Amino acid sequence: MGTSDLRYEMAQNAYIKLVLHSLKHPTSAVNGILIGRISPSNDVVEIADAVPLFHSNISLLPQLEISLILIEEYFSAKGLNIVGYFHANERSDDCDLGGVPKNIGDHICRYFPQAATLLLDNKKLEALKKSKDRSAIMQLYVRDASKNWRLVQSDGNNRFSLKEATANVVLLDYISSEKWNDIVDFDDHLDDISKDWLNPGLFN
Repeated sequence: MGTSDLRYEMAQNAYIKLVLHSLKHPTSAVNGILIGRISPSNDVVEIADAVPLFHSNISLLPQLEISLILIEEYFSAKGLNIVGYFHANERSDDCDLGGVPKNIGDHICRYFPQAATLLLDNKKLEALKKSKDRSAIMQLYVRDASKNWRLVQSDGNNRFSLKEATANVVLLDYISSEKWNDIVDFDDHLDDISKDWLNPGLFN
């Protein structure tokens, strides 16, 4: 099954973790890795977890390679794999998938050919604070037959969805309590190895 037929479903904690990471660094581009598996029916990529990566120098390949090796080693033991990439642009009015996230997305496709790239939609994030919208505040990009990244429009077939309908409600609760201060990414871990990039206590 090609990427044109796959749906992508994201677990609440993975979703919230990535949004909080972007809120912690509002003036920087940030990125993260999507963790999951293909469903037994082979028609859904189930995004079960996410790892916040960097908030500075996100295009440095050596750091990326080290983090991907560590992430793959840890999650493969749990029967999970790297299944995609997340990116939030530096400027809140920038809603395009640029060269750096495309290149990193291409790199992720070596691990998982059906990988998705999710781009934070800053306009939806701002609107969420005023509305009760239950749809994801991320845009789905997949690679076409020519290996070019293309935006999947939100239409009737809804290729990207949140597993839990309450995800945005919980997210808003975490935003109001400034939970983003507790997020640890790989940058933080490389600066201080006592900081755990798995964020084990984040949702306790």
